[in-house]
Amino acid sequence: MKLAAPSPAALGGAALLAALALPLYVMLAASVTGDAALFTGTPLLPPAPTLDHYRALFDERNFLIPIRNSLFVAAMTTAVTLPAATLCAYALARLRFPGRTVILALILAVSMFPQISIVPPLYLVLRELRLLDTFPGLVLPYVTFSAPLAVWLLTGFFRQLSPELEEAAVLDGASRLRALWDVTLPLAAPGVATAAILTFLYCWNEFLFALSFTLGPDRYTVPVAVTLFRSRYQVPWGQVLAATVVATVPVALLVLAFQRRIVAGLTAGASKG
Repeated sequence: MKLAAPSPAALGGAALLAALALPLYVMLAASVTGDAALFTGTPLLPPAPTLDHYRALFDERNFLIPIRNSLFVAAMTTAVTLPAATLCAYALARLRFPGRTVILALILAVSMFPQISIVPPLYLVLRELRLLDTFPGLVLPYVTFSAPLAVWLLTGFFRQLSPELEEAAVLDGASRLRALWDVTLPLAAPGVATAAILTFLYCWNEFLFALSFTLGPDRYTVPVAVTLFRSRYQVPWGQVLAATVVATVPVALLVLAFQRRIVAGLTAGASKG
């Protein structure tokens, strides 16, 4: 049986996948390579794989603390952002009032500000509120920047859902909130899940605010802790690579586990009429 030649699209996809996977593989291989071999060139196949970098990461660096901090801040931000963004997006999608488009544009404009331009005023505000080096001092700025994207995404998703079932529920005596909870949210599950995952990933990967508003290792998140890994005379690249692997694996597993919902949520507006 003669096999068909691969199409140019398939070859291009394979090349793109290889280009994306190669740095991840090199990172993983280097993280289990000893220091002597690491600084003489990172081999694709480590001659004597070792977990010394991972042991040092948790025994000497106490890397569980930044992992705990990142998980807590990301979870709290998602828990605050998602209900607020859902209610706001539902109002913008379903209710008729003047200035809806302007409000939506202003909400989106908030996320367009460069983060570096608002770090100084945010620092002063958090200092006056005595929230520096606290988890609420990170959650508040994170909500400010993650909510606009969630609102924009959910507004477009709600607009694609037929309002007939909600109207029937309202005619049966249900309030707007009850109709939203019982009728709309189950239908909007892909969009809500997408907004939650993107919010969590934003918080997990955010660096500038975490570096600016935390003052000690007890409050460092994963990106800040990895960046500040250094000894007196050199940067321990093996531990940095091991920490990068530990920080990347949960995110990769999360995306792989929910990839169908992410794709469904991001493409719902194009696929529903």
